[in-house]
Amino acid sequence: MKPLIEFVWEDGADQSLGLPKYATPGAAGADLRANITNRSDIIMEAGTRALISTGLHLAIAKGFEVQIRPRSGLALKHGITLANAPGTIDCDYRGPLGVILLNVSSDAFTVSHGDRIAQMVVSSAVQAEFLWVNSLSTTTRGDGGFGSTGQK
Repeated sequence: MKPLIEFVWEDGADQSLGLPKYATPGAAGADLRANITNRSDIIMEAGTRALISTGLHLAIAKGFEVQIRPRSGLALKHGITLANAPGTIDCDYRGPLGVILLNVSSDAFTVSHGDRIAQMVVSSAVQAEFLWVNSLSTTTRGDGGFGSTGQK
């Protein structure tokens, strides 16, 4: 069963851009587009971040979350990633769906109205029960931390 994600448009949004869309039948992420109210470009200087509107609000089915992830092509070709990758949107959030782009390159980058800027992955979200105990079970790894299972 596919979870239902409902959308409404923000006032002034360009509805002709459509809802998020999977580019291929096997795609895990649906493309999100920049929906810039005044339709003008946003110039991101090197090392800066910007909150880019998608023009959407969403309602996510209970028991699921939406993860916002970078587009690999933007990362490789232009050094554009997300400041909080992956971003998590909880099922009880109803505010605007924005994407925090981060320019980690040494060049300016232009975000234009309608550009595909990120991808949205729907995932199940399980809430755990938290319990204080006096001690934890032991494992072979134990308290070995960062790099403890890698090459020596």
